[in-house]
Amino acid sequence: MNVPNKTGEIFDLLSKGQFICSNSSDAVVRKLYDIIDEKDNYESLSEYFLAINFVLEKGDEFYYFSRTESKADLERKIEIAFRWIDIVDFFKSFDNSFATGFSFTPSEIAVKINVDAVLKNKADGIRNSLKLDDKSSYHDVVSKAIESLIRDGYLEMENEILRSYKVLSSFKYLEELINTINIPDEVQNEIPE
Repeated sequence: MNVPNKTGEIFDLLSKGQFICSNSSDAVVRKLYDIIDEKDNYESLSEYFLAINFVLEKGDEFYYFSRTESKADLERKIEIAFRWIDIVDFFKSFDNSFATGFSFTPSEIAVKINVDAVLKNKADGIRNSLKLDDKSSYHDVVSKAIESLIRDGYLEMENEILRSYKVLSSFKYLEELINTINIPDEVQNEIPE
């Protein structure tokens, strides 16, 4: 089996639960994306990683690992998915165009929270899912939400001086996850609000 030279670097990044995105600001990550995306490399790498129980998945302009999970792991993932849904809802309420390539600063969000009651309510909602106490400021809530998305590989800092962040193509993974949730009309009325 012929695998690319940078297979170790690809594994190191993906095995930490990160994404390899085509629009990363990091030139090394973009190069790793190009390597995986080259003709026949995806298939070779998929076979190689499958032998060690990692499934190389391809999204729309991003790659990641998945594995079969035990029931306890699935329950933990569902809890994390609920948090992601709340966070995505919060950022989409900030700006509906919040998606791949979108740039923003935490101060822009903080300003909008002060004048937008819906956004303020959503910030209060994610405060609990981010495990912050009621005394935490909205700046703390926004910072913790951003840290969470950076840690999970959906955002990265674009400009340290301006403290601006960029939404990575891996964010599509969250959007696709949320869009695949289907609640039939007959069940929808049974869900408490």
